[in-house]
Amino acid sequence: MTHGKPLPTSPAMQPPGDSSIGATLVVCLGLSQLVAWGTMHYLIAVFGRPIGQEMGWSAAFVQGGFSLALVVMGSASALAGRWIDAQGGRAAMMTGCWIGAAGCALLTTTTGAAQYLAGWALLGLGMRLALYDAAFAALAHLGGAASKRAMSQITLFGGLASTVFWPLGQALAQALGWRGALGVYALFLLLASSLHLAIPAARAAAHAPRHAAPANGRTMAPARADTLLYGLVAVLAMVMQTGISAHFIELLRGLGWSASVAVTLSALLGIGQFTGRVWVVAWGHRYNAIRLNLLPSALLAGGYAVSLAAGTTLHGAAAFAFLYGAGNGIATITRGAMPLLLFDTASYGRIVGAVLKPAFVLSAAAPVALALALDGWGHAGTLWLMLATSLVLLAASAALARRHTPRRG
Repeated sequence: MTHGKPLPTSPAMQPPGDSSIGATLVVCLGLSQLVAWGTMHYLIAVFGRPIGQEMGWSAAFVQGGFSLALVVMGSASALAGRWIDAQGGRAAMMTGCWIGAAGCALLTTTTGAAQYLAGWALLGLGMRLALYDAAFAALAHLGGAASKRAMSQITLFGGLASTVFWPLGQALAQALGWRGALGVYALFLLLASSLHLAIPAARAAAHAPRHAAPANGRTMAPARADTLLYGLVAVLAMVMQTGISAHFIELLRGLGWSASVAVTLSALLGIGQFTGRVWVVAWGHRYNAIRLNLLPSALLAGGYAVSLAAGTTLHGAAAFAFLYGAGNGIATITRGAMPLLLFDTASYGRIVGAVLKPAFVLSAAAPVALALALDGWGHAGTLWLMLATSLVLLAASAALARRHTPRRG
C-alpha cells in the first residue's frame, strides 16, 4: 500500500476548479434551489392548515402527504443519482422542476384524498430531482473534488427559501386562495427550470476532473466502513433535520415560552443556518470536509445540551435556536462535500443516491416519531433523546475523520 501527501488545507493548494463551474452557474443553481425549496419542500408549512380546513381532513392526514413525498424521494434516490452520473444534471433537474410543477397543479384541483396523495407523490419525485442532492451530484459531475466550494455557495440561496416563500405564500393564499397560490407556485417552477440551462450539456461535462483524491492520500476502492459511517452520519443528520423542523416551535413552547416568543426565537434558527453557511463559504472551504463535519455534529450536540441546561432563560433558548441552526446549515454542506473525498466522483450520484435512500425514508417517519416522543416522554425527555442522537452522530463523524487522518509519505 502506498502513502500519499495530506490533503491541501488552503485555497492556494486546492485542486483547480473546473472551468464549467463559473459564477453564472452557481447563481443559476442557487436561484433554482431557492425556488425549488420554497415551492415544494416548504409548501406544507404554508398551505397545510387551509387545505385541511377546506377539505375537512385532519392535520395528520394533510402532513401525511409530505411524508409520502419523502418516501418517494427515497425510492427514487438511487435511480436519480445514476441518471445524473450518466447524463449530467441539466435534464434531470429541469425534469424535477416540471414534475414538481405538475404536482402543484394537481393539488390545485384536489377533490379527494387519492388526488391529494398523487400530487404529493409527484412533488416527492420532483424534489429528489431538483433539490440539493441532485445539485450536488450535478456539480460533482462537472468539477469533481473541486466542486466543494460551489456546493457551499448554492446552499446560501436555498437557506433563504423559507424566509422568502413563507411570507410570499401567505400573501398569495390571502389574495388567491391556496389553490390559486399553488398555481402560481407551479408557474414559478416552470420558470425556474430554465435556470438549469446554465448547466453544461453532458458532452461538455465529459472533460471535467472526475476522480477525487482520497482523504488519507491513498488510492483505493471505497471501503465498506466509509460507506457505512457516511450513511450513518447522513441518516442521523437528515432525520434530526426533518423531525426537529416539524416540532421546533413546540419544543420551545415546552421550555416555557409563549407561542409568540417561540416563533420569534425560531427565527434565530434561520439566522444560525445562514451564518454557518456563510462561514463555510468564506473560510470553512479551506478545511477537509470530513474533519469539518465534526463542527456541525458538535454544534447540534451543544445546542441540545444548552436547551436542557438553560432553555428556560432567554439567552439559553436563543443559543439553542442559533446553535441548532448553525449545525444544521453546515451539516447540509458537509453531507454533499464528504463524498468528494470518500468516493470516486464519477460515481457520486449512484453511491450517494443509494446511501441516502434509507435517510429519505426514515426522515418521512421522523415527524411522527418525534410527536410520539413528545407525548410519551415530554419535552425534556425528547430533548434528551435528541442529545443522545447527536452524540451518536458526533461519534460516527469522529470515527470517519479518524479513518482519514492524513499520513506522511
